[in-house]
Amino acid sequence: MLLELSEEHKEHLAFLPQVDSAGQGARGRCSVGWGGGPKAAPGTQEPLTFIAVVAEFGRIAVEFLRRGANPKIYEGAARKLNVSSDTVQHGVEGLTYLLTESSKLMISELDFQDSVFVLGFSEELNKLLLQLYLDNRKEIRTILSELAPSLPSYHNLEWRLDVQLASRSLRQQIKPAVTIKLHLSQNGDHNTKVLQTDPATLLHLVQQLEQALEEMKTNHCRRVVRNIK
Repeated sequence: MLLELSEEHKEHLAFLPQVDSAGQGARGRCSVGWGGGPKAAPGTQEPLTFIAVVAEFGRIAVEFLRRGANPKIYEGAARKLNVSSDTVQHGVEGLTYLLTESSKLMISELDFQDSVFVLGFSEELNKLLLQLYLDNRKEIRTILSELAPSLPSYHNLEWRLDVQLASRSLRQQIKPAVTIKLHLSQNGDHNTKVLQTDPATLLHLVQQLEQALEEMKTNHCRRVVRNIK
């Protein structure tokens, strides 16, 4: 399965090849680590290599998922690379999208390479991106599972059928109503929802749910489920 990247994401990722030229000009005079990563010891400076910079961007992308955006890191990276902080932020966001979507789908190495091939990057950069994906996909999936909302789940169900046979205005009538008491659980807590409907509406609801269950067996729905897990 190949990723479908929008023009906006392609534009954001287009910043990565510029890191190479920025890194080449900065070799021997800049250190890696922008506001959170490891820094060189006092009195020494670690060369800002292309591989180190892209790896640092990958680390920032994972931190972005876990803790959100950090403007100070963007500003520090922008100064090192002599670009605007917005450019760095967009680059990180584009890389975050690439890694998260690939991790959601657990796409193969070949599919990942085919997906980034359309970006027109160098072979070296494509290999770096692939290694970033392989090194971080397990952690990214863990982070995404932690960020997933906790929704109520089914615990129990009670129901009662009431039939109104007459009223003051109409002595002979048949007016059935189904009362449903739905017990839900969420994070160890239990709550109850009371619903009431007529049999025709309930029958329609059952038919729609059965149709949805059948739809879940299709290949399209299975792909969607893999995306949200």
